Amino acid sequence: MARRKWSAPRRGSLGVRPRKRAAEFVPSVRAWPEVTLGSPKPLAFLGYKVGMTHVILVDDRPGRPTYGQEIFVPVTVVETPPMIPLAARFYEATVAGLKTLTEVWTRPPEELEIHRRIKTLSVTAGASEETLKKLEEMRDSIARVSLIMASQPKLTGGLSKKVPDVIEVKLGGGDLKTQIEYAVSVLGKPLRVSDVFSVGQFIDVIGVTKGKGFQGVIKRFGVRELPKWHKHRKGHRRIGARSPAFGAISPVPQPGQMGFHRRTEYNKRILIIGDDGSKITPVGSFPHYGQVRTDYIVLAGSVQGTPKRPLVLRWPIRPPSWVPDKAPKIVYISLESKI
Repeated sequence: MARRKWSAPRRGSLGVRPRKRAAEFVPSVRAWPEVTLGSPKPLAFLGYKVGMTHVILVDDRPGRPTYGQEIFVPVTVVETPPMIPLAARFYEATVAGLKTLTEVWTRPPEELEIHRRIKTLSVTAGASEETLKKLEEMRDSIARVSLIMASQPKLTGGLSKKVPDVIEVKLGGGDLKTQIEYAVSVLGKPLRVSDVFSVGQFIDVIGVTKGKGFQGVIKRFGVRELPKWHKHRKGHRRIGARSPAFGAISPVPQPGQMGFHRRTEYNKRILIIGDDGSKITPVGSFPHYGQVRTDYIVLAGSVQGTPKRPLVLRWPIRPPSWVPDKAPKIVYISLESKI
């Protein structure tokens, strides 16, 4: 007679609770890495998920059994149209944390159609000499420099919307003086993904996962289904009664929202950065997206979300110990139909 098991591991991770719907499609970055760069540059960029394909490349990871050999790698394509910096935001350090000290806005180009996102935007033609003089006087109080950047989704091949997505991006690298000069100089000028990242480096991908709605405990946490034929007239795809106090002390699987959660994928390696979408678009285009028309990057592995989902690409906050000096050699890119 088989012995009955009375113990089981906890169902579901406590590190991702509460499992509720994300507040918005475009997530804000909660933490920024400390980087050492010779010149200032933004530490994040916004792109739109296109789909997946696969490549064959020469493994350049030292210590791996397949080092120097050709390996099959699934990849994700993310379209990254140029972004327009709308404003430079300067923070000061207080006892309650960082507080906004001042902002410098510029007049965005008309083709950006930023009025679709910010209805009450009233800006000047740019940073005047008087503004730059005030910034120089407040230099000792400035603790962080950030850029408010807008995407251009209407330049993509798979999105039909014209409303720009706006994110705030911290500047890294250089000293405070060069960061202030850089932030003011790039206002209103398009920034490309190649100005932020380089081929071969690791990045973090922040986005919202695919939504699956309200689900039960079987699908949501993978608990064991009860036998249907013995004393389970009240349901076999459920758990027994639990009081709220018991759930507060020891979390118990419960039905609820599954998917559409804000998540971060760490250390995804950039294999390709390109500007010709025809070199990556397969025969018949990407399902549920279409063609790639603007700049794009190719990441090793998969990322969260559905096609067309906005993703924030950030410099790695906990990078691996191995830092590659260049991108691996790609032998083959699959452009076969994905349908």
